[in-house]
Amino acid sequence: MRGMKRATIGTMAIMLAFGTGAEATGPATENSEANGKAVASAEAGSAAKSVVPEKKRKLPEDFVYVDEVVPSAKINIRYAGEYNFIGEKIDGYKAPYAILTVKAAKALKRASDELGKQGYGLLILDAYRPKKAVGQFVRWSRDPEDTKMKAIFYPDVDKANVFKLGFVASKSGHSRGSTVDLTLYDLKTGNPVDMGSPYDFFGAISSHGTKLITKRQTANRNVLKNALAKYGFTPYSKEWWHYTLTKEPFPDRYFDFDVE
Repeated sequence: MRGMKRATIGTMAIMLAFGTGAEATGPATENSEANGKAVASAEAGSAAKSVVPEKKRKLPEDFVYVDEVVPSAKINIRYAGEYNFIGEKIDGYKAPYAILTVKAAKALKRASDELGKQGYGLLILDAYRPKKAVGQFVRWSRDPEDTKMKAIFYPDVDKANVFKLGFVASKSGHSRGSTVDLTLYDLKTGNPVDMGSPYDFFGAISSHGTKLITKRQTANRNVLKNALAKYGFTPYSKEWWHYTLTKEPFPDRYFDFDVE
C-alpha cells in the first residue's frame, strides 16, 4: 500500500500537469470539459511567454517531423523542458519537436487513423533521442545527491538502479529513430486518457499486465497497444508508453543529431 500511495501521488502530479482528472477517459463530462478549458487557458498564457524555435530542417535522410506526417497528433516533448525525471532540459533537445524515421512515422499515421475512428488521438511524449541525451541520463544516475524529481518519478526506486531495472537504457532504441513514447487523448475533450500511471514513472505500476491499476485503465492501455501492434510496433513490457517499430530501418545505428 505504501508503494501504491506514492504512485498515486505521482499520478496526480502528472495529471495536474496534463490538466486531467482521475478519470479523463471516454465521453466528455462537465468536469473534464472544465478541466480542458482551464488547461487551454493556462497553456495559452504559457505560449505567450515562450516562442518555439522554427524547425531547422537539417534532418538526416529518411527522418521526418512527426507532426507533418500525423497532423492530428499532439506533441509534448518533456525532455525539451525541465519537467522530467532529471528535472532539467536534456542535452540535444533544442526544440520540442518529435522526429522519427519516415517508416515509423507512416506506420504511426496508420495507427492514428484507426484510433481516430474510436475517438482518440495520439499524444507524443518522446521520439528520436540523441545519444548525448542518453549520456546525460548515465551521468545523472551516478550522482546520488541529485534526487529533486524522486517524489514524482521514482519514489520507490534507487536512482543508481534505473539501468539495472530496465527503466533507462545505456543504448536507447530511441536513438535509432523508430521508437516512440506516447499516450492517447480524447478527441472530444482534448484531455489525455487515464493510463493508471504517469509517463516516465519508474515502478511496477507502469508495466503491461500490472494488477495495480483498474480494469478501465488496463483497457485504455490495450486500446493503444492493440492499434500500434496492428501496424508493426512492439511494446516494451516495463513501460506502457514505449513502442518500437519491429522492422525498423536502422536496427544497428544510433544517431546523435540534435532535435531542432
